[in-house]
Amino acid sequence: MESGLISVDRWKSGSQAYFLTHMHSDHTRGLSPLWSHAPLFCSRTTASLFPSRFPGFDLSLLRVVSLSSSWQSLSLRSPSSGSPVLLHFLAIDAHHCPGSVMFMFRGDFGCFLYTGDFRWECDDDEEARTTLVSAINDFPVDILYLDNTYCNPIYTFPSRRVAANLIADLILSHPSHDILIAIDSLGKEHLLLHISRLLNIKIWVWPERLRTMHLLGFQDTFTTDTSLTRVRAVPRHSFSIQTLEGLNLMCPTIGIMPSGLPWLKTPFKGDATSLLTSTAAQQRELLLLQGAVHLFHDNMYSVHYSDHSCYEEIGEFIKLVNPKSMKGIVVSSSCYVEPLYYFGRICGVSQPPELLLLRPDTTTSREQFRAVRIKSYSAKDETTVSKKEKWRKGDGHSSLKRNKKRRARICAKIAEVD
Repeated sequence: MESGLISVDRWKSGSQAYFLTHMHSDHTRGLSPLWSHAPLFCSRTTASLFPSRFPGFDLSLLRVVSLSSSWQSLSLRSPSSGSPVLLHFLAIDAHHCPGSVMFMFRGDFGCFLYTGDFRWECDDDEEARTTLVSAINDFPVDILYLDNTYCNPIYTFPSRRVAANLIADLILSHPSHDILIAIDSLGKEHLLLHISRLLNIKIWVWPERLRTMHLLGFQDTFTTDTSLTRVRAVPRHSFSIQTLEGLNLMCPTIGIMPSGLPWLKTPFKGDATSLLTSTAAQQRELLLLQGAVHLFHDNMYSVHYSDHSCYEEIGEFIKLVNPKSMKGIVVSSSCYVEPLYYFGRICGVSQPPELLLLRPDTTTSREQFRAVRIKSYSAKDETTVSKKEKWRKGDGHSSLKRNKKRRARICAKIAEVD
């Protein structure tokens, strides 16, 4: 596609139309109340969040895209020739957070699918799957722009429903404790709703989060009154061992981090069956759940609940779409892998573009780390490479030691990737 036509989750001037996959901050970086470059296309739910996220934003710029099997059209102009360009696009539920969508684009340039952040579970909404299959049958995908957050075989975790049941059972196994669940400013709503329904309780959230819950249509489940519940959903950035230790001086408290990242190295040592509900189906999930609950500290647990697709789901999605080529959209950290490395054979790529990424929690030599490099198609690539060169030449080793010591003192602050 010619440069200067559209931008997806990028907000610099120079495009004729902009598309927002969802309202997480790493996808809105560059948006502001004063932004006014061109029309902005997004889902209805995402549009409803603009007044609270960007007060003063010119809402007349927003174009609400419906989730349906009907293609929508947009007339643009070629920046180079001035000739008309007809763009067709389709929005499909991405199952990541409220309002999240994938965008499919087609025209004389071919057909592209941009997933944004997504979770493609086997039991996902059949409507989204049907829409996608119908679209790719009619218009084969040339390039898939893929959420490659967990594009590595080490990332295996259960379905969100199973993980949510684990969290509910973890709460039940601590009947005398207050419970903290770490969440972001958007996302994990269905986890909290599932826990509320299973345990028949309300869940505390902070005031700003309660306003977001109301905007999303969740009126009765959440409260800001701490006397009504012992379960609290708290901002992820405030979630730490130090906080939990302080709270335990006043009242027994445990913390739960729902995350797909293997950031906790010590598996939960208790009887795994005690954390499962009594249904036969979940008993059969026992082997899958090995390692899904981790104990980081006396009072802190991590459960593998993620709003991104795990490695196996990514593979199934790529097989379904069967693109001619693909590119990862996540390039900001060394724990991500270009999807062509593992799945290039589906696209007919005979040789992987880069070396295998090392397991993030493996102790390795500095030389081994130097062998790892992730390809990027974004403008950030040169910056990323220059930072790595600076690390190699400077005090990267001592910084690594300092980071390990800091991690031992407080809970690792995880970026908005799960």
